[in-house]
Amino acid sequence: MPDEVVNAARGHFDVTVRAETDPMGVADCVSILEGYDAVLPTLRDPLGADTFAKVRKCRTKILANFGVGYNHIDVSAARDHGIVVTNTPGAVTDATADIAMMLILMTCRRAGEGERLVRAGRWTGWHPTQLLGMHVTGRTLGIVGMGRIGKAVARRAALGFGMRIVFFNRSHVADTGVEAEQLPSLEDVAAEADILVAAVPATPDTFHIIDADILKAMPRHAVLINIARGDVVDEAALVAALEEGRIGGAGLDVYEFEPDVPDALTAMENVTLLPHLGTSCHEVRVGMGLMAVDNLIAWVEAKELPNAVS
Repeated sequence: MPDEVVNAARGHFDVTVRAETDPMGVADCVSILEGYDAVLPTLRDPLGADTFAKVRKCRTKILANFGVGYNHIDVSAARDHGIVVTNTPGAVTDATADIAMMLILMTCRRAGEGERLVRAGRWTGWHPTQLLGMHVTGRTLGIVGMGRIGKAVARRAALGFGMRIVFFNRSHVADTGVEAEQLPSLEDVAAEADILVAAVPATPDTFHIIDADILKAMPRHAVLINIARGDVVDEAALVAALEEGRIGGAGLDVYEFEPDVPDALTAMENVTLLPHLGTSCHEVRVGMGLMAVDNLIAWVEAKELPNAVS
């Protein structure tokens, strides 16, 4: 956790900081839920129903999640134990949208392939047909989920690259910030998009929302980008679509079973793979942490929680 966040928390709480950067195990989580009033967990800490079932006497009253996604927390089980859950939505928006554009450019313009070529000493010099990719400017971008991050991606794509924006969202979106067309189905968006970006939260309703049928609807040249959560994409179906040449490529910052990445994906030149870098900027992580601390302070002062999800 950044020092600025720890120092802010210490101004209001008796703080214990884990020395390890790897996620907690179930036993660790149980011990912490039994021993601390408030917890600031991260996205890989297992706080599911099975963890809560092992808690004998729960002391924790708030889980101030460090991040916008909270699919690692069983909110219902937390509520049953008298725990409120908060997250950090606004702090992550721009950094995550930037990663989407990075993946779009790297994948469509074959930047990863080019860098590997140079690093391996195999580049023989410029020639007219070297690593010809897909021109991004003016293409059609399909966005799955027009929330804060989806809108930020749309703004960058439309204003920066003159892209046409189509999107799918379960509810009507009145104000997208830029010109964008909401289509009636995800299949319609997939069929029209040169680039399809997943920007939905991970919920039971969005599990494998991009499945074999959606991948089949995409044009053969189209690229899939996932900046959401790994399990919104059926990873096995994605691998099959790529292996069979049914889509043009993929850019992934998240994986269904991360940190495990299928060997099939790492072997593909037309796939850009990032290690969940979405919010990996110092300023952004500080902002996330301070937002989490603000939630903790509001809780201890019995005020309305700024970012409650339960």
